[in-house]
Amino acid sequence: MRDRTDHVESTAITPSSVRSPPSSALSSQLHSPSLSRSPLLHSPDHPHTSSTPTKPKTGNKITFSATPPAVSAPPSQMHSPSMSRSPFLGTPDRPVTMPPSGARTPMGYIRSRNLTPRFLTPLGSPLRKALHLTKLDPTDAWLPITESRNGNAYYAAFHTLCSGIGIQALILPVAFTILGWAWGLIVLTLTFIWQLYTLYLLVNLHESPETGVRYSRYMQLANAAFGERLGKMLALLPITYLSAGTCVTLIIIGGSTSKIFFQVVCAANECKAETLTTVEWYLVFTCGAVLLSQLPNLNSIAGVSLVGAITALGYCTMIWSISVSEGRLPNVSYNPIRVGSEVSKIFDVLNALGIIAFAFRGHNLILEIQATMPSSEKHPSTVPMWKGVKVSYTLIAMCLFPLAIGGYWAYGQLIPPSGMLTALFAFHSQDVAKSVLALTSILVIINALSSFQIYGMPVFDELESIYVVRFKKPCPWWLRVIIRGVFGFFCFFLAVAIPFLASLAGLIGGMSLPVTLVYPCLMWLKVKKPKVYKPTWWLNWGLVVLGTILSVLLTAAGVYVIIDNGIKFNFFKPE
Repeated sequence: MRDRTDHVESTAITPSSVRSPPSSALSSQLHSPSLSRSPLLHSPDHPHTSSTPTKPKTGNKITFSATPPAVSAPPSQMHSPSMSRSPFLGTPDRPVTMPPSGARTPMGYIRSRNLTPRFLTPLGSPLRKALHLTKLDPTDAWLPITESRNGNAYYAAFHTLCSGIGIQALILPVAFTILGWAWGLIVLTLTFIWQLYTLYLLVNLHESPETGVRYSRYMQLANAAFGERLGKMLALLPITYLSAGTCVTLIIIGGSTSKIFFQVVCAANECKAETLTTVEWYLVFTCGAVLLSQLPNLNSIAGVSLVGAITALGYCTMIWSISVSEGRLPNVSYNPIRVGSEVSKIFDVLNALGIIAFAFRGHNLILEIQATMPSSEKHPSTVPMWKGVKVSYTLIAMCLFPLAIGGYWAYGQLIPPSGMLTALFAFHSQDVAKSVLALTSILVIINALSSFQIYGMPVFDELESIYVVRFKKPCPWWLRVIIRGVFGFFCFFLAVAIPFLASLAGLIGGMSLPVTLVYPCLMWLKVKKPKVYKPTWWLNWGLVVLGTILSVLLTAAGVYVIIDNGIKFNFFKPE
């Protein structure tokens, strides 16, 4: 839709037997909300043609000429977001037609045609008083996240479940070794409720009824709420890590687990084949991830996300159920580990909170997932999106809580710092069938491959947008292959260079906490502007202040724990 408004002269439809209304009445009718829903306009291909109404036949029927008269719409209605959704404009293949004789009003029988493609459709505003011009960004139709908008609640559930649960959930029992039973359960429950509330805010912030704008990316919403400069300063670093950094971590985990899988299978078959090195296994996993990343857009990987969701549920359930069924280890203690000075104890507790916060990632992808769904005034994307989120997070809770509780019950203070997967192989490799261990490993590998796709999609979208914005055309397939291949192997290089990245869960949790727990509340206050001193206003500001303090403390605690306990910085030496 163009920014300027073309005014078309009007000709009143007044049959000879019908008395013309006063001019003031006609003006008020032109400003009626019903006219903004169905404006009768002519395209440049069908200019206004003046015609004189024919005389009515005998009886009550009224006939009109075959050529419709033009009816002008006020400039304010030309700026309506609904106008960009379904403008009733004549086209060569479907001109505007008049109703049959006897119709009370011509607009009651006008057949509308949606000239705007669905992937460019902005949200129709239900508030007729807020009549703004919705400017469509044609580049959205050429970018991976918004290229296809045919998603539904099922796709939303697949994507949300695949991005919301992963290998980071397996280190939750490590936080319980510091917090203990009571505080561990309290903190885990409160954090789950908190992040579910902020998730609800993001789903409802995705589309603005007042302006008809859909925020299809987390950074777009941050820029709209805080301003472009401040939005980048606040959100760019944690979002970059949660996308690109997670892909690096997935290569580390997927490559290491591939090596374990090969060793388990070879040990069971007594083969004498020599295993690859860790770096070579990283490379094998990266090649598989790059090959799978050639799927064009976020909707096209719905099947991949479904597989990732099933495998995540599978290995999480298998690991905690095997650990519980095998029983508690001898000499298990549940006394919280708090040694050293008082400062060290405090920072250990904060680091445990960071581990729990890191388990609830994925909020940076919620807006992108919702952007794949169609939206209209009567059927906003918020409804199916929230249905998918409720289903997915019910399943996530069914995995996270048994993992934390069952893992801590089975291993207590003996659980390794790397979490439940390492504990399974360390304590039960001789007790559990090799086929079960191999199945657990292959599920972890498949989930890592699937999660790589959904976390890499925002990066693909950003890289391809550079070409699209500059050249004003879609990214060619060969360039898309190069971009995604370069990104995948760059993540491989980082995985080899800093293979200890997965050990920084506490520090990373503190740095990424604002994206999950703070920014949604702050953006709600900025965008929705609730009444001051009302319960919603107090709730969101309280969560903003608490989350900001926690983020600063958790980041400081993560740095302190690394300095105090030390970490093996094995650069370019993956084990």
